[in-house]
Amino acid sequence: MDTKAAFNLLDQISRIGRPIIILTGGEPLLRHDIFDIARYATRIGLRIVMATNGTLVTQENAKEMVVAGVKRVSISIDGSTRKGHDRFRQVDGAFDGALNGIRLVRDAGLEFQINTTVTKQNIKELPEIQRLAVELGAAAHHIFLLVPTGRGKYIMDQEITSEEYEDILNWFYEQKDKVPLDLKATCAPHYYRIIREKARKEGRKVTFKTHGLDAVTRGCLAGVGFCFISHTGKVQPCGYLDLNCGDVTQTPLPAIWNESDIFLALRNYDNLGGKCGRCEYKKVCGGCRARAFEATGDYLAEEPLCMYQPTCPAGPDS
Repeated sequence: MDTKAAFNLLDQISRIGRPIIILTGGEPLLRHDIFDIARYATRIGLRIVMATNGTLVTQENAKEMVVAGVKRVSISIDGSTRKGHDRFRQVDGAFDGALNGIRLVRDAGLEFQINTTVTKQNIKELPEIQRLAVELGAAAHHIFLLVPTGRGKYIMDQEITSEEYEDILNWFYEQKDKVPLDLKATCAPHYYRIIREKARKEGRKVTFKTHGLDAVTRGCLAGVGFCFISHTGKVQPCGYLDLNCGDVTQTPLPAIWNESDIFLALRNYDNLGGKCGRCEYKKVCGGCRARAFEATGDYLAEEPLCMYQPTCPAGPDS
């Protein structure tokens, strides 16, 4: 889509609501008109954030981000050291480039967050990565549990087990009062069950930040509170769930969002199969639909990396 088509898409989004728009990729800074798009989105009242690997950030384009109204930049750190991060990225110099990008956006006065994809390779480094995020002055640390799709298929052997998955999410929960960071687990819907289990054990009411850049609402948001639109206009429930829900170059986005059979199926939690369908937490977790699809070919099947066993039929408490 060219610049004019991007503007038209933003106008369509504004007719649905005022969501957060993530300019991502690939690498968004490779697009020549990225700041024109950001400025236009800001002008019509949309909130813009940018996801970059940090290596193409310069002093000049960091300032452009501020002028264009970008609210936050996310930069991935997947290892606590140069060796670990560069091995994960398979690019020499990636760690130094990411840290330099972080310093530049920080010096420009931009809020930034650290994203970490969790695999067997870096699972033991997470405390050190989080400590680095604090030292760098990040506003937030968001962890992403690997979804073996797209480029993730090439590192499927690095996918953690369901037991490791459970352990890391419990550890992540315990950090919430220990670090000055907003913490959010993405592609990790089980976390929303764990939050409730912990709250009940601690005898307190569950409270969530339900707005802003670190909003916590429910587990899998694919097709429910989130969608992915490719550079060619293809609409998917999320970037990892490769299902064609429509094409914004042919059909207006509001019609796709409100009428897509796939989106409507995802919003009805009674459609979930296997133990996800029986789970009392299905309305707050939902299981990762992309993992289910990759494992079974059915995007409504049960989450393959969940070790929780439902204790009763899903009811109003979920």
